[in-house]
Amino acid sequence: METAKRYLIFLVGLFINALGVSFITKAALGTSPISSIPYTLSLGFTPTLGQFTIFFSLLLVVIQILLLRRKYQKIQLLQIPGSILFGYFIDLTMVWFSGLNPHSYPVKMAALLVGCVILGFGVYTEVLANVVMLPGEGFVKSVCTVFHTDFGLTKVCFDAGMTICAALISLVLFSSLNGVREGTIIAALAVGLIARFFGKRLAFLKPLLFPASQAG
Repeated sequence: METAKRYLIFLVGLFINALGVSFITKAALGTSPISSIPYTLSLGFTPTLGQFTIFFSLLLVVIQILLLRRKYQKIQLLQIPGSILFGYFIDLTMVWFSGLNPHSYPVKMAALLVGCVILGFGVYTEVLANVVMLPGEGFVKSVCTVFHTDFGLTKVCFDAGMTICAALISLVLFSSLNGVREGTIIAALAVGLIARFFGKRLAFLKPLLFPASQAG
């Protein structure tokens, strides 16, 4: 029963994450770092942001397997269906927000911040579920396992690398920065802090939702 509850909360977290990514993207100040490469590619090619997210996520899963080899935990293969759902959720919520096209900078910034709060809550929800990682975090954890690096520092480097790669792709495709702006940096700095804030404020939920784990 508790396992089913955890996976249900994980699915809810996936959807909230997708909602946050779409809201940030529609703010038109750049998207979140992990979505920066898929979003930049979606601006220049036919596949959607959600479809490119699926392709990119599956690539990260393959790299994890190559890095960890026998150490790769089979349970983490659930990242594959999770990534597919996440991609479809992104496309669905992008359609929902199709009418959201802020023009003034203050409204764009407000939409960006709302998106960061939504995404931060989604990240907190996934951490609360504690069942499987999304490929981005799974990749970072794999690098830490193989090279014995700090998770927080490696995550910052990973986010920075994604942003730089997206910027380079944008310059090649459009000769300008499309999809990577100040909002990308703000999201990189804010989402983790917001997730930690929810984790502290809602710490009482864990024993209520998973009493068996707390008793053990």
